[in-house]
Amino acid sequence: MTKPAKKNTKTPKSWKFKILLFLLVMIVAGAAALAGYVYILDKEVQTKFSGEKWQLPVWIYSRPLELHRNQKISLKQLENELVTLNYRKVYDPQNPGEYAVEGNNVVIIKRPFRFYDGDEKERALFLQFANDRIQTLKDAKTGATLAAARMDPIILDRITMGNEEDRIKITLQDVNEKLIPILTTIEDRDFYDHFGIKPTSIARAMIANIRAGRNVQGGSTLTQQLVKNFYLTSERSLSRKIKEALMSLIVEYRYSKNEILEAYLNEIYLGQNGSNGVYGFGLASYFYFGLPVRELDVGQISTLVAIIRGPSYYDPWRHKERTRERRDLILKKLLDEDIITPAEYDKYASQDIEVLARGKAIYGKTPAYVDLVKREIREKMGDEILKVSGLKVFTSFDPNAQRAAENAVEKIGAEFKKRYPEIQIAFAIANWHKGEVIGLVGGRDYATKGMFNRAIDAHRPIGSTIKPIVYLTGFAEKNYQLSTVIDDSSLTVHYGKQEWRPRNFDHKYHGKVFLRDALAKSLNIPAVRVGVDVKIKNVIKNLQAVGVDQELQAYPSLLLGTVEMSPLEMTQMFSVFASQGYYKPLTSIRAIVDKNDELIYRENEDAKRIFNAQDTYLLTQGLINVVKSGTARSLNSILPNVNIAGKTGTTDDGKDSWFAGYDNDDVFAVWVGTDDNKPTGYTGSSGALKVFNSYVQERGASSISIAVPKGIANQRFNRFGNPIENDCKLEGSIVVPAKVSALGSVEPCYYYSE
Repeated sequence: MTKPAKKNTKTPKSWKFKILLFLLVMIVAGAAALAGYVYILDKEVQTKFSGEKWQLPVWIYSRPLELHRNQKISLKQLENELVTLNYRKVYDPQNPGEYAVEGNNVVIIKRPFRFYDGDEKERALFLQFANDRIQTLKDAKTGATLAAARMDPIILDRITMGNEEDRIKITLQDVNEKLIPILTTIEDRDFYDHFGIKPTSIARAMIANIRAGRNVQGGSTLTQQLVKNFYLTSERSLSRKIKEALMSLIVEYRYSKNEILEAYLNEIYLGQNGSNGVYGFGLASYFYFGLPVRELDVGQISTLVAIIRGPSYYDPWRHKERTRERRDLILKKLLDEDIITPAEYDKYASQDIEVLARGKAIYGKTPAYVDLVKREIREKMGDEILKVSGLKVFTSFDPNAQRAAENAVEKIGAEFKKRYPEIQIAFAIANWHKGEVIGLVGGRDYATKGMFNRAIDAHRPIGSTIKPIVYLTGFAEKNYQLSTVIDDSSLTVHYGKQEWRPRNFDHKYHGKVFLRDALAKSLNIPAVRVGVDVKIKNVIKNLQAVGVDQELQAYPSLLLGTVEMSPLEMTQMFSVFASQGYYKPLTSIRAIVDKNDELIYRENEDAKRIFNAQDTYLLTQGLINVVKSGTARSLNSILPNVNIAGKTGTTDDGKDSWFAGYDNDDVFAVWVGTDDNKPTGYTGSSGALKVFNSYVQERGASSISIAVPKGIANQRFNRFGNPIENDCKLEGSIVVPAKVSALGSVEPCYYYSE
């Protein structure tokens, strides 16, 4: 009999158990994968957030206006500077960036600023003006007399080096106290309470947007907005939203609310400036209003917060009314939340949207000067330095000098253009005491076209502006004097197998003339006689000593200005004359600091003497005489009681018109001509000097006041160039400064007649 099979007592696993097991495995695997993904995201968040968040542009600043008692500056010039700095004229100044004028008195609440050599604190200043000078400078609150005060500098430009994101990095301490409450109330009222995301807000926003048919309400927290802008792309997908949520949770876990807020303020996109995006409140504040973010009022802050929702949709230039509608909605919300008072609401809601004209931000308007700064940075520190994030470059740029130069070029250029449409003008200005370039105009249209910087790159024959260096060589090499009598008659110069016959501009000869008068009237033949006598090679040596960096051939025509120079090089040469013989390379840069305000460069090059004080003093007196009674005498009619030294220059057929000179502070050079080197017919007097005359009427000038060097004394000379011991009137006699030790014998007083 067959035994029955033994029954299997084990219970087979149920299908439910298998499913649960599978789900458990999937959950564990998913959790592991999620943990790994979160770990990767955490590393990504920390790497960028804790490191160098942004490649910041290089910012270029002007010189700060330094105020002191008896300073030569008019009330109008001070106001021009304040307007350029976007200080606001009010009845009763209380806040930084405000000022008031009553008669000749001014009260300014100057902004704080961190310079390369220390911090300037906020301060209330009282100034009183008289005769275009500061008569009184006091602390407006304490009444204490101040030795000096330093204003904040102007932002000239920024260098982004191809980076499309442009921003000014700010901290929470830099902003108006109302900005954070306004921002969080409108964009994320629960910011200080949530952990990075708000699911209910997301759902509420989705419903509102579906009903409206467009984006009318945002559901993202500030943290999500930061993550989206800082880490992610603009892709709209479920996976990106999940990634955004996870990264927001990580950011909230890793960093404080203040750190998140500060990053948000610097990262948020707020518009477009040409090819560059405007990122962060720091830059947007300047871009739209020309003000530091600390000085924005409630209406302006509300306008920026309105733009957050859609920088293109709420563009205040293209959609002004739409932007105002959103701003007013924000103001109403602030009123409802008791963040502003009813009076504040009425005040700001009644105001129009007032932003700077598009493209009129206070920076980017001095391309010729910034071009010089860039070149100098590269020359001194190499190309790579401009790629360093957050550099601040402090320059010697003077907005008052620049404004006067630009106005003169525009005014006289328009007049010249009627005769010669292609006429161009270049202008360079420097402070000869410090060896600093303070203004530069690269051409009539350089500010808009920004192509050829004629102030630096237009090397043109200098004509008679070479004569000062010729006569200075004569003073130094062979003891010529202003009283030296030179023969202005027919002259033939032999060189090699050739000969050259120079002529005067008027094609006349003037017989025996004093060197002083030959310089004043810009006679050619006397200059050639002196140049040949002292040897052309010595003139070349001195040209190179004053900064002419080119190989020069010792042709006699060099003595009448065939040498080619740029306006900036001409300014360099005349700065040596102004400083009584000291050479110091002109610079536009005072200092450079890194993003942490640590000094990495400071200009400290010493000047070196290349001419003695006696010789340059004689030259200065001769150049003053050019303005008093010579080819530049039209300037004397404008400023009859001011001693300015200058020299006109004209090349063949009037192709190039020059004027160069200096007063007690500044040295300057103006060139007028065409890029294709065609004759214009303008002389130095009718062309370049006319531009300078317009400039000086706005800028003003300080009369030259140079101490008389040892060994120099005023002396009377007769018409033969011999010193006279007494004061009797002699026909053709002159009184000029002279080197006393070289006068020789003293003649008795005779009366010479023809």
